[in-house]
Amino acid sequence: MKRKAESLLWQWKEKSGRKPLLLTGSRQTGKTYLVRDFSSRAFSDNLYLNLEMDSRARDVFSSSVDPDVILRNLGIIYGKRFEDDGTVLILDEVQSSENAITSLKYFAEKMPSVPVIATGSLLGVSINRENYSFPVGKVDEMRLYPMSFEEFLIASGKENLVSEITFSYEKMTPIDSVLHDLAVTLYRDYLLVGGMPESVAVYIDGGCSDYSASRKIQGEIINGYLNDMARYMSRSEAINARACYNSLPIQLGKDNRKFQYKLAKRGGTAAIFGSSIEWLRQAGIVLPCVKLTEPETPLKAHEDIASFKLYASDPGLLCCMSNLSAETITSGLGNTFIGAVTENYIASEFTSSGHDLHYWESDGKAEIDFIIEHGSAVIPVEVKSSDNVRSRSLSVYREKYNPGECIRLSLKNFGFENGIRSVPLYAAFLV
Repeated sequence: MKRKAESLLWQWKEKSGRKPLLLTGSRQTGKTYLVRDFSSRAFSDNLYLNLEMDSRARDVFSSSVDPDVILRNLGIIYGKRFEDDGTVLILDEVQSSENAITSLKYFAEKMPSVPVIATGSLLGVSINRENYSFPVGKVDEMRLYPMSFEEFLIASGKENLVSEITFSYEKMTPIDSVLHDLAVTLYRDYLLVGGMPESVAVYIDGGCSDYSASRKIQGEIINGYLNDMARYMSRSEAINARACYNSLPIQLGKDNRKFQYKLAKRGGTAAIFGSSIEWLRQAGIVLPCVKLTEPETPLKAHEDIASFKLYASDPGLLCCMSNLSAETITSGLGNTFIGAVTENYIASEFTSSGHDLHYWESDGKAEIDFIIEHGSAVIPVEVKSSDNVRSRSLSVYREKYNPGECIRLSLKNFGFENGIRSVPLYAAFLV
């Protein structure tokens, strides 16, 4: 399936002063497939090594971090020749070898002409645990997220619909009602299927109508996350991390979606859960959205780090965790939890677009779901799960801060009214 990140891989290949590429992201986001598919077309040959599974490959890196020694030994063992831009070396699950991570520095310094791509699912977690020597400034870094709704549409054969949505967004004119209805239907499918590539693949293979296969894949991914917690954390920390993660449906099902430690565990506090939440964040399993004391640039300088929401990395995983039925989502009929799923969808779309997640609240009386920063502009983004867009919060915010631009994401068509840009939820990838 086509990923937007592929264009970034081609840019990396042609980049002057190219360094080894480090591609990170949570498990099951498609890193291995993307890298192997790209390498098969971009280079004449490749050597793929899974350092989590291949003990012989790990032994090569254990013996030396010198690229000359590494390539000579790998060449003999695997029958490969490493010449300038000829054979790309792919190091999958690189966090499994401390020396492999360290060697990236020396590849950058001694052999920049030999292309090296390393991938890591739990790299940040492993580095913190093992005090790895990270090659700061010696690698080009990329992060891969679950497939966005745009990528979902392209994978579903709806690339032309993406073009129509983009055109309407740029002109801020309504899209044809037939296409609008189609996009809404596909958007609801995406909430269920999510953006994990394997979940999307079985959805498409099933004729884009059977959600049960996707739900099964999602359950396996969630179990994999829980197993990682047990594998990479102490027993007590793993118990707390699981409690935090499993509480997401409860946390997001409240009117006030702020994370409350007591809902994860009776008597829970920041001191008890702080390290576990940080582990989940670094593993890419959750997406924190931090409250702002004031919506002023730079937003980072106005964070209230004690107040935050936690979203799942993928809306489909949240639907699976909460056991939300397909009928509830696809029917579009009222269910209070759909609002939580909708917000989670926007959080994942904004994250994959490069936005940091922030929200604003005024004494518990008004709340703006997301605040994004664009240059020197601070833009409030209100999220509505239906075409009912009545809300007092945005009016309160506008009266207090007089923003130059406001965005409302809902199921309404494109438009501009009363200084508010109306953008359909399915076009969030363009914001």
